[in-house]
Amino acid sequence: MTIISVSGSESPESIQTPLIRGVVQGSVDYKGLPIYRSNSGGWRSASFILGMELAERFAYFGIASNLIMYLTGKLGQSTATAAENVNLWSGASYLFPLIGAFVADSFLGRYLTIVVASLICILGLGLLTLSATISSFSDSNCSSTNTLTSCSPSSVQVDFFFFSLYLVAFGQGGYKPCVQAFGADQFDEKDPDERKAKSSFFNWWYFSMCSGILVAQLILIYVQDNLNWTFGFGIPCIVMVIALFIFLLGVKTYRYSVKVEGKSAFQRIGQVFVATIRNWRSSCSAIALEEEACGSLPHRSSEQFKFLDKALFAPNGSKEHEIVCSLSEVEEAKADLTREPSGITMLQRIGTGMCLSALNMAIAAVVEMKRLEVAREFGLVDKPNVTVPMSIWWLTPQYIVSGVADALTLVGMQEFFYDQVPRE
Repeated sequence: MTIISVSGSESPESIQTPLIRGVVQGSVDYKGLPIYRSNSGGWRSASFILGMELAERFAYFGIASNLIMYLTGKLGQSTATAAENVNLWSGASYLFPLIGAFVADSFLGRYLTIVVASLICILGLGLLTLSATISSFSDSNCSSTNTLTSCSPSSVQVDFFFFSLYLVAFGQGGYKPCVQAFGADQFDEKDPDERKAKSSFFNWWYFSMCSGILVAQLILIYVQDNLNWTFGFGIPCIVMVIALFIFLLGVKTYRYSVKVEGKSAFQRIGQVFVATIRNWRSSCSAIALEEEACGSLPHRSSEQFKFLDKALFAPNGSKEHEIVCSLSEVEEAKADLTREPSGITMLQRIGTGMCLSALNMAIAAVVEMKRLEVAREFGLVDKPNVTVPMSIWWLTPQYIVSGVADALTLVGMQEFFYDQVPRE
């Protein structure tokens, strides 16, 4: 790292120039070498990642949104069985990211995990397309016979379909916990402009995610219901292949986080809490006196969560045989809840979204009261198959408020989680 000396005669502009073009600390390029701010990261790299997010959501919801129709139609399952299988698959899809996050943090890193998980997802989508093609051939042979047995898919076909389906879930489980964090890694926390741009990145990430879902539900469901399932599963596969190719084009511009050797973040933070519990009988005044006498606490700790300062204290007065945490480890365990460069803090954004969610429930209650009033007026109470004469626009306010609340809460939570989790 280059050390730049600054004399009193230098102008602020000359001081800022080396910083802007300097090395990004904590990140390297794809060869493991120091990487410069001027030719890496930022929106240049984030755009590739946002495209990947859009494609992945398009592929996943292209399957999930209409899966029950395939199970009850092509596979001939009952509605109850199909609903159970959809719920099991959805649940697995939300659990697999735990495995993906562990693999990324402990072994492969975010970039390689995204690439490997995308390949697994593409393989699963390809096998789903093959499964749908085989099912189409079976349907054509079934039309020439009248026996129910010949029209039912074989157990091998069903097993092959579910293997492919869960392979897609496993792939997105490796991709999902990494892509957003990898995108945020492209913005340097120490640069004021990039720190502000990182906050905007989470907004664009949410926009890309919702765009992928919207396009999938507008296009893929129509293709699956009106054309055939081979195209319905094949289009997401092709889109994922193109997205992965585009994602790989940015390999030379990405910033890769440096993996610090030694204790993991979980070990460091866990050690602080273990040491605090061990020293729970020690008073804060005793700790302060010892640290002052030993001169081992040159910097004052933060005022938040002062009880964690007990992890700095060795009960027997000797730190050679006791696990004593450093000040940096204790401060790492203390969550700073207000770091935010934009006009509204992350917690304020989340709180605003929650308040809007409560308002949305009140609006929904008013609309439901109006619906019941109209139903009683026309004698339509307890007639679920009859349409109540109300305009669908009555539902518009609550859906608008719901969308705004979701955008504030979800994006704020994602940015908050990224900001609070310690970097390796």
